[in-house]
Amino acid sequence: MRGPDTKATNRARSLRKVENDAEARLWRHVRNRQVGGLKFVRQLPIGPYFADFACREIRLVVEIDGSQHVRNQYDDVRNRYLNEHGWSVARF
Repeated sequence: MRGPDTKATNRARSLRKVENDAEARLWRHVRNRQVGGLKFVRQLPIGPYFADFACREIRLVVEIDGSQHVRNQYDDVRNRYLNEHGWSVARF
């Protein structure tokens, strides 16, 4: 049985310290099982990527894209990877 990926865990911790206003607002509403009793976590490592928010129970990733964010090929590749590994992705 594998242990936790220390590098990914440390990266996720550092990403949690840096959040924008939209991420902070969403976190206030989804933390502590406030949405349908589902547990959301921040900056979950999934393969080579980190999900802004994720619910393992229903395999949902929620991404908060900034106002200057333009959907690009990177997002398409990332979404395809997540979908192929059983995750649905919602972007706002």
